[in-house]
Amino acid sequence: MRTRGRSRTGSIGAVLLLIWLVIGALAAFQRGYFTSGDTSCATATTVIVTVVAGPLNYLGLNPQVECPQLPQPSQ
Repeated sequence: MRTRGRSRTGSIGAVLLLIWLVIGALAAFQRGYFTSGDTSCATATTVIVTVVAGPLNYLGLNPQVECPQLPQPSQ
């Protein structure tokens, strides 16, 4: 009988995680991250962090990520 309770807890957790990510994707869509033509490390990372942050975006969290500038090789 313990297996049944553990399975139910796991499925509830999976549904909550899915709802969390859908809300995050909605926040990223509302900010126009999916329609932007700019593709860079910072843009992709900002979209990922926005989706993962999920509902926290609606509480005022605005994740922005900047990628480090790597030195260019000498010529």
